[in-house]
Amino acid sequence: MAEKGSIRSRVQKFGSNLSSMIMPNIGAFIAWGLLTAIAVPSGIELFQSFVDPMITYLLPLLIAFAGGRLVHDFRGGVVGATAAMGVIVAADMPMFIGAMIMGPLGGYVIKKFDQVMEGKIKQGFEMLVNNFSAGILGAALALFGSLAIGPLVAAFTQVLETGVDAMISWGVLPLVSIFIEPAKILFLNNAINHGVIGPIAAGQVAEYGKSILYLLEANPGPGMGILLAYMIFGKGASRASSYGAGIIHFFGGIHEIYFPYVLMKPLLIVAAILGGAGGIFTLSLFNAGLVSVPSPGSIISILLLTASDSYVGVILSVLVATAISFVVASMILKFDRKGEEENLEEAQGKIKEMKGKTTAAAEPKKTAEVDYGKVSSIIFACDAGMGSSAMGASIMKDRVKKAGLEGISVANTAISNIPDSADLIITHKDLTERAKQKQPNALHVSVDNFMNSPRYQEIIEKLQEAHAQEEQQPTDKPIEKIVFACDAGMGSSAMGASLLKDKFKKAGITGIHVSNTAVSNIPADADLVITHKDLTERAKQKQPDAEHLSVENFLSSPRYDELVERLK
Repeated sequence: MAEKGSIRSRVQKFGSNLSSMIMPNIGAFIAWGLLTAIAVPSGIELFQSFVDPMITYLLPLLIAFAGGRLVHDFRGGVVGATAAMGVIVAADMPMFIGAMIMGPLGGYVIKKFDQVMEGKIKQGFEMLVNNFSAGILGAALALFGSLAIGPLVAAFTQVLETGVDAMISWGVLPLVSIFIEPAKILFLNNAINHGVIGPIAAGQVAEYGKSILYLLEANPGPGMGILLAYMIFGKGASRASSYGAGIIHFFGGIHEIYFPYVLMKPLLIVAAILGGAGGIFTLSLFNAGLVSVPSPGSIISILLLTASDSYVGVILSVLVATAISFVVASMILKFDRKGEEENLEEAQGKIKEMKGKTTAAAEPKKTAEVDYGKVSSIIFACDAGMGSSAMGASIMKDRVKKAGLEGISVANTAISNIPDSADLIITHKDLTERAKQKQPNALHVSVDNFMNSPRYQEIIEKLQEAHAQEEQQPTDKPIEKIVFACDAGMGSSAMGASLLKDKFKKAGITGIHVSNTAVSNIPADADLVITHKDLTERAKQKQPDAEHLSVENFLSSPRYDELVERLK
């Protein structure tokens, strides 16, 4: 079981990385889709002039930049986007898959270069080395991508497109629901959706003006049918919460909301598969499709991105998927009561343990040992970082505010983007393993449902208790991370950081990380921020909880020697 969990975790991580390259750029995809939707039927030259350049250059470059940045911040993004130009010019098709390869590769290469050169660049030459290394490596990777990666990706994409066309012509495309629907429930959908379906669908839109593939995973019908069945045949809390979940799922487009309902009774996956297959069959029957990726998968975004000749087919596909899923799920819920009662009792038992009504529970013991007084950043993390985690973060923000807890930030993000500054990370139980791999030093809390978890109240109570104790016993914060910040984050701040590192080395001071960045990118976990006096106010606004040190000259300041004496 552990091995299976590990494999699933790795696949989830792979899918999440793909998602992290696509999701930040969804707005650009929608913009391209809308322009294409107008250009194809109308033939207006102004709109047509956007279609090819955007899908050929803009979208792949945005993907590559996001992939490179994921590995090594903006510097990785720049090299990744430069490297992606190689695969873009090597083929006559949209190079989304190539961009997903070259972006992270460019970020990885420049990251390794920076690690090798750290501490070896002479003072004053930092900017020169940084700029030329990025340019040389970017150019080299672009040539490599054009000669080696581009042709391979083009051949691979052609094989995939041929396979999809064959499935459509043979009428077997609905069978993909057998893989897609279980993958959604297990949070593995991004590996399929953004790694394979998205690039092929974009190519189809460029050629035909629409693609059926965009609705293979995004159709809200299968999940809506299951939630409707719970509204009528469910019991207790599952039935009561299904109404709100249905609204969020269908109109908000956050499909993760119905996953716990399926996990509570796994046989319901059959309803999702049959509903999804029915929806795909209907789309095939009417030759219907969308012009861009609907994200989130709301009925509103789906209708906005429906091709002009596909409204009947798209609407019927959602209704058919909902009806089939509802009928099958209703039968399962109506005739399989025993499993539901067992699950309900199990859930009630877990709630009692979380509230401390049972003895010797392992999880509460772990949380009791944690110093909640040090928690200043709470992160809700899900696979894509947009849907269910955003709802959970909104709920927790409201509770933190009502509890009068100050100085605690609550945010949501994708698991792959969990910041180092996160003190408490809240994830769905199926994603906690990946979150721990990403940030092992943080406190992790698993929940079954982001919308309604008893763990939230437990966390609030622990925070209130810890903050009350902290007010009575204030302590000085040790300095472990020093950040030099300037306007661009490259020139003067890099020289200042290099100078202070050298002073620390000569003084024998270890264990303190010194780095440089732009004022706008000062990390949340910075203990001491050093800036030019003209930028200190901006730095304080960006990171008010850190200690700030102003200097008149990054290359020669008596404040450095004072800092060395203080930290000896």
